[in-house]
Amino acid sequence: MITVTDIAKKQAIRLMEDEGKDGYFIRVGVEGGGCSGLMYQLTFDNENKEGDKTFEDNGIKVVVDTKSYLYLIGTILDYSGGLNGKGFIFKNPNADRTCGCGESFSV
Repeated sequence: MITVTDIAKKQAIRLMEDEGKDGYFIRVGVEGGGCSGLMYQLTFDNENKEGDKTFEDNGIKVVVDTKSYLYLIGTILDYSGGLNGKGFIFKNPNADRTCGCGESFSV
């Protein structure tokens, strides 16, 4: 399961509305890259793919592919609008190490 904070929910809804993506959901994934080895992916999507894991938390639908799910179990999706940078933040209990910007991790 992936948990979505209130502020992440508000920001996701606002972005989807701004982009005209009514009926879309959050797709979260992991791919190789970044300074720590794995990078987070976050997009808005409206098509489920075979093998997707689907969750709903805080009124937001979140979809994860099977491979990424193993890395993201228990992750909290948050949002920061602070001076150190704006964007979605992944609080991943499975990450052994994260980079300074928080966009990549290793297990």
